[in-house]
This record gives sequence, C-alpha cells and structure tokens, in this order.
Amino acid sequence: MPGKSALAARFKRIQFLVCDVDGVLTDGGIWLDNLGHEAKVFSAQDGLGLSLARYGGLQTAFLSARESKIVTQRAQECGVQLVMQGKKQKGPAFHELCLQAKVSESVTLYLGDDLMDLPVFERAGLAVAVANAVPEVKQAADYVTRAAGGQGAVREIIERVLRAQGSWGKVLGQFLKNHAAKN
Repeated sequence: MPGKSALAARFKRIQFLVCDVDGVLTDGGIWLDNLGHEAKVFSAQDGLGLSLARYGGLQTAFLSARESKIVTQRAQECGVQLVMQGKKQKGPAFHELCLQAKVSESVTLYLGDDLMDLPVFERAGLAVAVANAVPEVKQAADYVTRAAGGQGAVREIIERVLRAQGSWGKVLGQFLKNHAAKN
C-alpha cells in the first residue's frame, strides 16, 4: 500500500467512483424465494453517500457480474449515472465505463470485494477493498475500508474523497440547506 501522503494525493484526484454491487453495496447475501424472486439489502448510509458524491461533483457507477432489476432500481434511487450488469469480465467493462464517463482510469476509484474485481484493481487509479473482502483482494488494494460491504463502506470512501478534495464542508452545507425542514 502507498504511504499516507501519496494515498491522500490519489484520493484528492478522484473524479469517478465505480462500485461492485454484491459484497460492496450489499453484504454479499442474495435472497431467493421459491418463485425465483431476488432480494438484496442496501445500506441507507451508502445511498446518502452516493447523493453526497453528486453534490461534490463526483460521477458514480455500478459494475456487477450479475444482472438484477434491483440494482437498476437502486441506481435510480441514488442518482447513479452509469450501470453495467452481467459483466463477468470486469476489466473491459470498467474501461468502457470510464469511456462513457469521459474520464481516465487514473482518476477513477474502484471498490471491490472478490476475485472478479482483481482485473479492475490493476486498471483503477485507486483500488479499494471493503473490510470483509477476500484476502487476495485486500492484499491487492491500495486501501481497505473500516466498514464492511453493505455496512457503510461506500459512504466511508465518498467522505474520504470529498475530505481529501477539501469539499466536504461545502457539500455538507449544501446538502443540509437543501434538506432542512422548512416550517
């Protein structure tokens, strides 16, 4: 892992945040009923974090090896601009997302948790593993979150990026202004 000052500089230059879904935005559990209906549990803190990312000017995307209508719905709820699903080869899909976002891979942060994320870690400007990632992913990461996937890891990273960029206070102020109760 890079030194503290080098790592801070890399967080500071991030313009695009790409998240794996299962195991990062969720705890990795996939609930299926007898009729084949799927359910996932997402963190409300991560959802708010994705909204805060927009206030800070960060672009966001989801990249998943699986396909799920629930992921599309969650992306819409959180204002996530780009979603790619059913992408078993995540390296090329990540590259395509960067092209769509019109940003370099070098200014893109990727959050992952499992072996399928390793090809993206080699390409991303900043590779982040969630706390409950598999050992190989943690070892390959530039940074490992304190929070587990589905438990606020995405929010933790968004706040870290915004603080590194010096925009946290402004983002928080704008968010609170827009969401203050008006009597």
